[in-house]
Amino acid sequence: MNVQATPLPDAAGATPVMAQYFEAKARQPDALVFFRMGDFYELFFEDAEKAAAALGITLTARGNHAGAPIPMAGVPAHAMEAYLAKLIRAGFKVAVCDQLEDPAEAKRRGGSKAVVRREVTRVVTPGTLTEDGLLDARGANRLAAVSVRAGGAAVASVELSTGEVECLAVTVAGLASALAALGPSEVLVPDRLFADEQVSAALKQAGGFVQPMPSALAEPGASEARLKRLYGVETLDGFGTLSGAEVSALGLIAAHLETTQAGKLPALSAPRRAGESDVMVIDPATRAGLEIEKTTAGARDGSLLAAIDRTVTAPGARLLASRLARPLLNPTAIDARLDSVAWFVGHRAQRERLRETLKGLPDMARALSRLALGRGGPRDLGALRDGLAAGATVRRLFQETADPLVRPPAEILDALEALDVDRDEGLSTFREHLATGLGADLPALTRDGGFVAEGVRLELDQARALRDDSRRVIAALESRLAADSGVALKIRHNAVLGYFVECTAKAAEPLMTPPLNATFIHRQTLANQVRFTTVELAELDAKIAQAASRALAIELDTFEAWRDAATGVAAQIQAAALAAATLDVGSALAEWADDVGATRPTLDRSTAFEAEAARHPVVEAAVRRAGDAFTPNDCRLDGAGVGGARLSIVTGPNMAGKSTFLRQNALLAVLAQAGCFVPAKRLRLGVVDRLFSRVGAGDDLARGRSTFMMEMVETAAILSQATPRSLVILDEIGRGTATYDGLAIAWACAEALHETNRSRALFATHYHELAVLEGRLAYVSNLSLKAKEWNGDLIFLHEAGPGPADRSYGVQVAKLAGVPAPVVARARQVLERLEKEAAGPANLDDLPLFAAVAEPEATFGPSKVEEALAVLDVDGMSPREAMDALYRLKGLM
Repeated sequence: MNVQATPLPDAAGATPVMAQYFEAKARQPDALVFFRMGDFYELFFEDAEKAAAALGITLTARGNHAGAPIPMAGVPAHAMEAYLAKLIRAGFKVAVCDQLEDPAEAKRRGGSKAVVRREVTRVVTPGTLTEDGLLDARGANRLAAVSVRAGGAAVASVELSTGEVECLAVTVAGLASALAALGPSEVLVPDRLFADEQVSAALKQAGGFVQPMPSALAEPGASEARLKRLYGVETLDGFGTLSGAEVSALGLIAAHLETTQAGKLPALSAPRRAGESDVMVIDPATRAGLEIEKTTAGARDGSLLAAIDRTVTAPGARLLASRLARPLLNPTAIDARLDSVAWFVGHRAQRERLRETLKGLPDMARALSRLALGRGGPRDLGALRDGLAAGATVRRLFQETADPLVRPPAEILDALEALDVDRDEGLSTFREHLATGLGADLPALTRDGGFVAEGVRLELDQARALRDDSRRVIAALESRLAADSGVALKIRHNAVLGYFVECTAKAAEPLMTPPLNATFIHRQTLANQVRFTTVELAELDAKIAQAASRALAIELDTFEAWRDAATGVAAQIQAAALAAATLDVGSALAEWADDVGATRPTLDRSTAFEAEAARHPVVEAAVRRAGDAFTPNDCRLDGAGVGGARLSIVTGPNMAGKSTFLRQNALLAVLAQAGCFVPAKRLRLGVVDRLFSRVGAGDDLARGRSTFMMEMVETAAILSQATPRSLVILDEIGRGTATYDGLAIAWACAEALHETNRSRALFATHYHELAVLEGRLAYVSNLSLKAKEWNGDLIFLHEAGPGPADRSYGVQVAKLAGVPAPVVARARQVLERLEKEAAGPANLDDLPLFAAVAEPEATFGPSKVEEALAVLDVDGMSPREAMDALYRLKGLM
């Protein structure tokens, strides 16, 4: 949803304040304007009507313009974040127009009729949030941009709250997978690309707020100039050889930041570049079906990420999510991550001390970003101080407990080096300034003061002494004036008069006559009191007022110096923040591996998939919570077809665990290539370039696509893109159409995967006819999920073994599901007749399948129970014989 630009009333004849509003709205016609007026942010005209409806606040009116009342709605400034979050979630853009001076300054500048100066200080969109109150601490909030040039495409992204910048070169067909991996909150798109069907489809699947941008902003020349301004460089050569599409995508982000941040430059890292050959490609349907980062219902709980996340810091949680979203392809890079996890598994005591230290680690990257954008406060400086101190503690921890015979792996050593504050003189000096200069109890806002420690600046201490000792000084003056005059008086203060002497009207008479009237100057007479001042009191009043403002001004000046120093060492702080997150992820994955008994996978560039005693990480967690044990299973797929199958036909009854088995093996690949241990006794994996999953049922009614149509669309994508290095899991292909059609489609798809794509694949089906492919195709095997029938009930063993299933057990599953007994009994009769006569779909019409659906069971003929009852000699049975007969009858039900 977006706010459509609507014509504003003519600004002619507007009051000075409303003229300011019209100017701000003209600059941001498609945004709601939050116009600061004192303690409120006000919205006017149609903005007010839209905001009142979205926020559930009262719509009022203020004055008149062009002969009509001005619609108005407002929110308190102190609660602005909560309202802003609600509007952003509803899809609005919000332009914040702030007061840049207080009324007193305006009055001094332009007299009593001067209007407080206001300007748009930022435009808030879903991808440009930086405040903690508007963000998920453990989730990324990315702004992405898409560009297509000369047949190539690129996706650039920035996490404005941390300064992380990425750029991915992809094909146009790969846009959907790249965007799905990022999960952006907002996507910038040149308006010309909306005519491209592939791009439009990718944007629809990406989710997030899609922001059209003028195509001129994506031109490489203009984009390059904006990037240079953004990074303050003369050339982009330091970022590597960027393609035209990459420059355009990054330029769109630079243009958006220039507009939304009102000229303030964020602290951004250099773009980290990657290509499709660097990460496993997971298309949006597969990502959703496997529930990697969230469930199909959109919840984090129940996802793979939630099951393995043991991180103790918000940056660590975000880094783990990023790794899981984009598994690597390079075995060497994957092994570097696994080395870190293995080291922490082997050093439990050190891991526990590290995790305890990291628990108090602030979010340095987000604090730094707010400071760079001018939105930070003393607590953000405190986060940098405490974060750098925690980093130093982590280094000491490793130094004190280091085993001289066992060096930590490279990833840990690199992280410890980045946490070494003393490695950089500027960073060391900055940390010392914060450690000695910041107070212990920090306010949220700079205007509250009190955040600079005593002894940092002499003039600040002097101003504070006068301000803070004012009560004592005033009390001493009050006592002296009372003693000298002999009058019972008090010195009081208000915002209008400042400090004044007050006494009762009767007691005031001596002060208004000589000689005391030379000292006491009359100010005000009230009903019962008279107020005076003295030259000494007036001078003291001015000094006290100046001391308070002087103290605050010095503190603000100190804050700006520290803020500038922070941006000066931004790269070092960002590196330290990433290092701490890296240690958190490595130790957290080791913690999870210990909890569930996960082991280190072996990765290479073969096409092998060998899993021994593997478990589904999410399902196992749920089973363990219920107090039960998960049944592990083996799986072997040999993509090279050397001594094994690359395609397994998986059969078995519903509820036996086919879908769990399929997903389990796909998730093993994701975990392993993300650099995690895996819940298995052993896993050898040839890296998977693309992961495909066709599981579950869904439709896309908005685009006129039925469940079966969606199944075919996803299947078509798999068959057109899967390679010999891919891993494919397919569940019940062809089930949404007639039996012959469905079987034919499933058969043809299995053949194509085996002969054309040559991918490693698990193909679950209820078409038992596909079992014959094992004998017809060279590298096909049959697997089945076992079940046993006992006394008419079905028992699922959840064990995968060689060979096809002997039957589907559909009637037994229907019984377990609570299908009424007459229907189950009728289904058994029909099944028995079909099996006896080997009936196929061609002669199903001869069966009166639905003739007796609503009739009682008796119309179907006597049941086995009735037949057994009919031959019982009830009167002649002994108690023991009656009991035996009862058990026989029960077994027949």
